[in-house]
Amino acid sequence: VLRRAIAAFLEKKYSLSYDAEEEVLVTVGVSEGLDLALRAIIEPGDTVIVASPHFVAYPALVEISGGKVLYLVTRQDEGFKINPSVLKKLLRENPKAIIFNNPANPTGTTYTAKELALLWKVLAPSCTLVISDEVYDELNYAGKPTPFATLAPAARQRTILLNGFSKSYAMTGFRIGYACANKEIIDAMTKIHSFSMMCAPIVSQVAATEALKAQREVCQMRLEYKRRRDFMVRELNRLRLLLSKPQGAFYCFASIGNFKISSLEFAKRLLFEEKVAVVPGAAFGREFDSYIRMSYATSFDNLKEAIVRIERFLKKL
Repeated sequence: VLRRAIAAFLEKKYSLSYDAEEEVLVTVGVSEGLDLALRAIIEPGDTVIVASPHFVAYPALVEISGGKVLYLVTRQDEGFKINPSVLKKLLRENPKAIIFNNPANPTGTTYTAKELALLWKVLAPSCTLVISDEVYDELNYAGKPTPFATLAPAARQRTILLNGFSKSYAMTGFRIGYACANKEIIDAMTKIHSFSMMCAPIVSQVAATEALKAQREVCQMRLEYKRRRDFMVRELNRLRLLLSKPQGAFYCFASIGNFKISSLEFAKRLLFEEKVAVVPGAAFGREFDSYIRMSYATSFDNLKEAIVRIERFLKKL
């Protein structure tokens, strides 16, 4: 039932057509979907492009699958977006796949349809597969998201679309996600899934089927997240924790470069001294030790109190 609901949802919203029986797999969250995708396509020694800063699990899952990571380091002055010229150079290594995250964790970076088309133009002549993690797609403040698979028929054939219900529908504990791809890839992923997980929880599948009908609530949640984002960006910049306005997800990836302290030390001290939890930027790539990630997926009152405590902490540095 859920596979049919997912296929119908993608068709209605994006005109993206998948066969519910042969091209859709329900997974135990997007994390399992990513693990299955990598294990289904990676042979020992294959390389996978990971753009950094990156979600912490990406490199580990590539290596667990027997692959090697090719890091594509993005820059703040380019909005932490993949530079097509840099991507073109890495494609000379003949990578098996690229993991693409839009909107991105930890930066909140989003891509326009035009920017995605430029990336596909670079990727199209290669044989590189695209693993597109789009779990934050409903939390896009810049406009209607564009799934990578919609860019061209060939892009649809070479893309493994990963999505789920944890972020857009606030259902993290339900552990329910899905993968859409061509039949050959879904068959391989399903074989691994059948032996490792058997199936996603039935209760979660029923809940997810209902969640797909709740688009009004998703819109309301997106507006509330946008309000929190605007508050955090304004206050963090006031405190000299500098960042640009993220256009998606629910994170602020702020620079601590003004304070001459490592991201790990900053995070540890802030936690123990003020009971405010942030993630060190170094967790998302060694080049990003001068950043921290903050989540605004909490109440507005909690965010206001966090700013008070962070300001007090910064005065001690």
